Amino acid sequence: MLPFTVIRLDHVSKTFPGSSAPAVGDLSFEIAEGEVACLVGPSGCGKTTTLRMINRLIEPTSGTITVAGRDITSVPAHELRRGIGYVIQQVGLFAHRTVADNIATVPKLLGWDKARAHRRTEELLDLVGLDQSLKDRYPSELSGGQQQRVGVARALAADPPVLLMDEPFGAVDPIVRLRLQDELKALQARLRKTIVFVTHDIDEAVRLGDRVVVLNVGGVLEQIASPADLLGAPSNEFVARFVGSERGIRRLSLINVKDIELDEPLGDGQPTISPDATLLDALQTLLRSGKHAANVDGSGSLSLERIAREVK
Repeated sequence: MLPFTVIRLDHVSKTFPGSSAPAVGDLSFEIAEGEVACLVGPSGCGKTTTLRMINRLIEPTSGTITVAGRDITSVPAHELRRGIGYVIQQVGLFAHRTVADNIATVPKLLGWDKARAHRRTEELLDLVGLDQSLKDRYPSELSGGQQQRVGVARALAADPPVLLMDEPFGAVDPIVRLRLQDELKALQARLRKTIVFVTHDIDEAVRLGDRVVVLNVGGVLEQIASPADLLGAPSNEFVARFVGSERGIRRLSLINVKDIELDEPLGDGQPTISPDATLLDALQTLLRSGKHAANVDGSGSLSLERIAREVK
């Protein structure tokens, strides 16, 4: 069965008043149900504009956007947005409301009773890994990472099928950012939302995305592909420059040892690698051990030369 298309952009453009050039020009692509699509590109490529057009925070100049088969212009904007979760870089929490009240914002707008909204708030605090004791605190009393988790919880409060995320982890330090990325991946494995994720960081896009949408200045679509295909076969020189000269090493983090052809097992005295490890993990193990090759839990062996063949 073919995946159901949840979001479709058909020849969408946006030119802001007073501008001679479009911010987004003639953009078309589709996002399937349960997919994480990461929008990346240089400054001025229109990735945030594209994201905001999906929930009509910005109205397209031309073209059609459909969500779950409905033209978004056929739905009142406030109704459309209540069915789409939205997370931004600076979180956008209401400073004068508690954590619980922030999370319950959309359920209350939808007319949920107090008990139901309270139960949902407690569920979401657990879901995003926040202690229940934080629900009566205010945003200023939380760390940056905690605030970002509250923002994700608020976006998920009414269980929307679509989640828009605009550089949500860009304002936190690198260690917290990696932790939040891991938590989002774990959440997505459980919830299977359709997510559009804007980032300027190609490593973040490769780590989180099922597909990566590479845009050029003016909202020009250069390539849309899985992370492995993007790194292994950039469509043109622009994409190759954007993903960087280390794309081969990045690609190793996307391939598991068990997914490639292995050599014959070696004798004793060699390091052992799990078949579930990535090739990057395997490379690091070999470099640390000073060995040329390693056994893969008795099912074969993996050499530096074999890994190098995957660095395209």
